[in-house]
Amino acid sequence: MTQERTNRVTFAKNIGFRKELNKRVNAYFQSENIATRDNLAMYLKTAIILGWVIFFWIFTLFSSPVIWIKIVGCIMLGIGFAGVGFSVGHDANHGGYSCKKWVNNILGSTYDFIIGASSYLWKYRHNFLHHTYTNILGHDVEISGDGLVRMSPAMEHKWYHQFQHLWINFVYAIIPFYWSISDVDLILFKRKYHEHNIPKPTSLELLILIGGKFVWLGLFAGIPFALGYSLTQIIIGLCIVYMVYGVLICNIFMLAHVLEPAQFIEPSLPENTVDDEWAIFQVKTTVDFAPKNHFLNWYLGGLNYQVIHHLFPHICHIHYPKIAPILAQVCEEYGVIYNVYPSFREAIAANYRWLKIMGNSAQISPVTTQI
Repeated sequence: MTQERTNRVTFAKNIGFRKELNKRVNAYFQSENIATRDNLAMYLKTAIILGWVIFFWIFTLFSSPVIWIKIVGCIMLGIGFAGVGFSVGHDANHGGYSCKKWVNNILGSTYDFIIGASSYLWKYRHNFLHHTYTNILGHDVEISGDGLVRMSPAMEHKWYHQFQHLWINFVYAIIPFYWSISDVDLILFKRKYHEHNIPKPTSLELLILIGGKFVWLGLFAGIPFALGYSLTQIIIGLCIVYMVYGVLICNIFMLAHVLEPAQFIEPSLPENTVDDEWAIFQVKTTVDFAPKNHFLNWYLGGLNYQVIHHLFPHICHIHYPKIAPILAQVCEEYGVIYNVYPSFREAIAANYRWLKIMGNSAQISPVTTQI
């Protein structure tokens, strides 16, 4: 008889790793007398990124009607949108931007009004499913690929996966449009991810979801149309903006989990248990990269410190570089391997190498199964 996976995955009893790590991180903030959230550096970064978006939005709308200038404006706007997704909306939707819930909600809604994706659905898919069940197929929606992309060794192989490392960026480019449509369908009709039921939104949350779509379309389609841009010009411009955004944001998110040596752990059945405490499980399934790249540390909003982020999602990402040495020390003491790629180039290469491995049906791919 086939053993069925239940919705709930349980983790082994804590062995003290997380408790010790939390104690040392808390001691760091106390000794430095700094807050984990509501930091001036984060406010300044937010102003720069939102100013970037506003500037290039106005520039694109009102600059000289020369095609290459408009294209440059759209590309820069897409880079700005990715900055909002990396740094502003991401922290806010995790509650890591401010200790004030209303501040997090307002800045988190940049996903709805600027990016065009539901912040409500993102919180459930990313904060709960992804952060709780990282790299567990059937639970972590971020690695499901909707069958189109094979990221996990536990996923069924299809003939077209052998080419996925070649066409993956074309998929990334259209994902923002897919998100904008699918989130309405998921919340109003399907109401579940795999076997996980999506919580019913409140009236306000539903209003932000639906209203956000109209605001988003009004800003980036309605205003250009009112200024005399043709429908064709608007569609082309939006395609450039969101394709740039999609390629940037998807590549970066993949570098944390979809590469070696990140593990794809399959819980033991029928108990559906993982033989690690949750914090150690997070370290095993996540990888950091380019910790000394100052530009990426700023622009990516701590997404190159994903191990830290998964363990401390409620701490503002500007503190991650200081927390990383603390984590490394605790990992060494507990015999846990903390995986870090020194450079962005090495991480990108590892990700595409992994996608190629996953596309090869003859390849026996590494997967950790709890026995």
